[in-house]
Amino acid sequence: MKKIYYLATCDTCKRIMNELSLPTNFEQREIKEKNVTLRELDDMKELAGSYEALFSKRARLYKERGLKDEKITEDKYKALILEHYTFLKRPVILNGEQIFIGNSKKTIEAAKAAIHG
Repeated sequence: MKKIYYLATCDTCKRIMNELSLPTNFEQREIKEKNVTLRELDDMKELAGSYEALFSKRARLYKERGLKDEKITEDKYKALILEHYTFLKRPVILNGEQIFIGNSKKTIEAAKAAIHG
């Protein structure tokens, strides 16, 4: 499966998508328009190793709800991501059995190398 989960209003996501010049066989999924499903999230977790790895601690709601002061379980990370798109660390790039999460320069360079060989 070749897919990218992104947020259209995120300038960083837009920049990364331009930088990656994704082939036409990549499905582009805007997560505010269509939420991530339970199955999709579970598939991502299998590749990522945990729901925490997929969770954005930079989300405004993370701070607003005081979640940084809580001990969050894997089940809670999962529930939060399913509840609101902003909790998914972006972008998430699936390239076959590879997953690339977030916008660090190292992650994006690795994704670019994997996608374009």
